[in-house]
Amino acid sequence: MHTFVADGPLPDWDASEEEIDRRERQLTVISGPVTSEEAAALAACFGPDDCYGIAWMLVHLIETAPGPVPQLEDPGPGAGDWGEVLRARWGSEPLTA
Repeated sequence: MHTFVADGPLPDWDASEEEIDRRERQLTVISGPVTSEEAAALAACFGPDDCYGIAWMLVHLIETAPGPVPQLEDPGPGAGDWGEVLRARWGSEPLTA
């Protein structure tokens, strides 16, 4: 998980196929459930679009965090509408720590 988070936000659709494949491989090796702290770190990894579906994989992984709505910080800059996606799926709670 640390490698995925350290590489920052997901690339957009203009990224190379190699980059997109690399980020997908990084994400698929992370097994859920994740902790609330891990969910918060993962939420900062959204990019500007769905990155060929990888962002949805990230949403589903974040949703494995235990308990009620995890207290997440807002997704990183340029994360498009992914903060709103998380809010809509978990309810209207703000995504602040």
